[in-house]
Amino acid sequence: MSSDADAAGDAAAGPNRETKAERIRELLATEGDAVAENTRGFNAGRYESTGRLDDYEALKERAREIKEDAIERLPDLIDEVRETVEANGGTVYLADDAADANRYIREVAAEREAGRAIKSKSMTSEEIEVNAALEGDGVEVVETDLGEWVLQLADEEPSHIVAPAIHKSREGISELFAERFDLDDPPETAEALTMFARERLGDLIEDADLGMTGANFIAADSGTMLLVTSEGNARKTVTATDTHVAVAGVEKLVPTVEEFAPFVELIGRSGTGQDVTSYISTLTPPVASPVPDFEADDEPLADGSGDDREFHLVLIDNGRLAMRDDETLKETLYCIRCSACSNACGNFQSVGGHAFGGETYSGGIATGWEAGIEGLDTAAEFNDLCTGCSRCVPACPVGIDIPWINTAVRDRINRGEADPSQLDWAFEELVPDEEPGGLDLSTRLVGNYATLAEWGHRTAPVANRLANFGPARALAERVVGIDSRRELPEFARVSLVEWFDDRGGSAVDPDEADREAVVYPDTATNYVDVDRGKATVRALEALGVHVRVPDLPGSGRPPLSQGMVATAESAAEDVYAGLAPHLDAGRDVVVIEPSDLATFRREYERFLPADSHERLADASYDAMEYVFGLLEAGGDPAALRAPAEGTGPVASGARLAYHPHCQARTVEVGEYATATFERLGYDVRVSDTECCGMAGSFGYKSDYYELSMDVGEPLREQFGDTERTVVAPGTSCTEQLDALLESTPMHPIEVIAPRE
Repeated sequence: MSSDADAAGDAAAGPNRETKAERIRELLATEGDAVAENTRGFNAGRYESTGRLDDYEALKERAREIKEDAIERLPDLIDEVRETVEANGGTVYLADDAADANRYIREVAAEREAGRAIKSKSMTSEEIEVNAALEGDGVEVVETDLGEWVLQLADEEPSHIVAPAIHKSREGISELFAERFDLDDPPETAEALTMFARERLGDLIEDADLGMTGANFIAADSGTMLLVTSEGNARKTVTATDTHVAVAGVEKLVPTVEEFAPFVELIGRSGTGQDVTSYISTLTPPVASPVPDFEADDEPLADGSGDDREFHLVLIDNGRLAMRDDETLKETLYCIRCSACSNACGNFQSVGGHAFGGETYSGGIATGWEAGIEGLDTAAEFNDLCTGCSRCVPACPVGIDIPWINTAVRDRINRGEADPSQLDWAFEELVPDEEPGGLDLSTRLVGNYATLAEWGHRTAPVANRLANFGPARALAERVVGIDSRRELPEFARVSLVEWFDDRGGSAVDPDEADREAVVYPDTATNYVDVDRGKATVRALEALGVHVRVPDLPGSGRPPLSQGMVATAESAAEDVYAGLAPHLDAGRDVVVIEPSDLATFRREYERFLPADSHERLADASYDAMEYVFGLLEAGGDPAALRAPAEGTGPVASGARLAYHPHCQARTVEVGEYATATFERLGYDVRVSDTECCGMAGSFGYKSDYYELSMDVGEPLREQFGDTERTVVAPGTSCTEQLDALLESTPMHPIEVIAPRE
């Protein structure tokens, strides 16, 4: 790339980064507190509610099976539901896209001479923008869901799939009502605001001519719909008018009513933490109940007639059938729109869907929806707000691998934006990755962190001085967006592999060892935080393990985080090739960095043959998981460091403040450190925060620095004044806690390893 092109690229990148950063700062200030309080409350409720289910995991597996089967059979289910609904007296229309759906709905409204349409909450109707289409024909459209109605009055877009007005405070809603209805004494309490809305909406519902709903699920064999609401507004919408239009994506079809069962158990618990959502309605339209006569409320409804009712089921394709044939996006169609992924996401908790979302959908799953429905350009606007922390994976009631969808779409975005005619000659020579020429410089730099760290180690301390040199930091911020407020890691002069070789290998003779283990020299441990690698070796040797530290490549986690899938796959193959001889010899693989262990156990499934992945995953252990296992197998706890010896600068060394890594939680190894500490006599307080907000390179980026720090703020609140020794296993966690608490945490293995 020429210097002129470089300058042009810098000029384009700079304002874009600053625009994104400014938008995030604005949302943090105006909506962040309300979003955080509500989403964290929903997330806590999910844990409590699902914890009361004995068969939670089985329900999730069953729900997944139903969705997989339904999407596989989707064309047949569409044909079947058409037959059943029409046999019931209704009409089914399969709309190709939003314009097609709106044309049909407008025709129905015109035929019924509708002056007002009332709607219950429906994300699919938001997707096709039906309100604007009807209003263009002079039809008044009224949202009957309280949150949607508030946003309609405010002329704002939803910021959450389930709770659209989650970003609005009670005070803000009171001010809105005062302004829109010219109230001198507006309602202020939640109850008063709700009653005011109920009265206003009640009057509007009485005179409606057409009712619109969505559908959470539709049984193809009977045409029966399942509607889940918190306020019962869907029931009013269906029964208050003589024309019911249901709008639903084709993915909402399931074979039979019996398949509703697991979703009824899961959807409320997953989304808002409720054991059962307030109103669960099943109806097989056209419903037979008569339309009430609001001017003769003393007349029994049974005396009326429902013969004039019309029902129209508008099934929306709008890209879904193409998504079904796309191996990456197909899994998005399993989504049941519960919002659990949003509630579990640290970034979403801070800024909500107005930043972390596209034209319609928000949160982690939004990338799949927006890429399939709107296109890559829309997904690219927010896709990198998914950091791959993976906390959404166990939260999803149908087990969608949301981080992988985000990663794969990011790869497509990269390749769409890259100009193959450009040759990044320096990178082609120094970092021969698998990506096309012209890839964004920041993406390529971060994605090749393993090579960067190796060169930094080779040239230390010169590299360390240059890295923190003022002009160099300013240039890095301008060109590749590395925020100058972040301290950069200091590269070690002697790598872990070099240290191990220099000491003559393991201190435990293989003939006398109880076990043999390979300590995986991940990039951060090998070239930056060598001390935690040394501590791991000492701890394992103290428990009678013959240790090996071979020279192995990076796991591929950095390129994976940047959507450089081909490069990550190449790394996976190289790592497996390096570890295969050790697996053949029956050696265990001990991993210090939690994100690398998660990569071995989760992402490598997509890159390696099934038997190779299973073999590596089964033989790989988190360092503290492995120590716990050794103790359980009869290892002597006295060989490790006890609390009485102290653990650092704090006088009371027995008291620890422990923050498990987000991905360690996902692969369920985070608790082993707590169990080991307690077994050795330490007093441990575990953090409530699931993601520190640093997320690898994410926290280094100038456009996301404030967001990263805000996500980590609960850690400062919990541990900021603690006199405990702070402990964290992940490199990112350590850097973030250092910035938040101005105190460098220890890795758990450093706490318990014998001193040198």
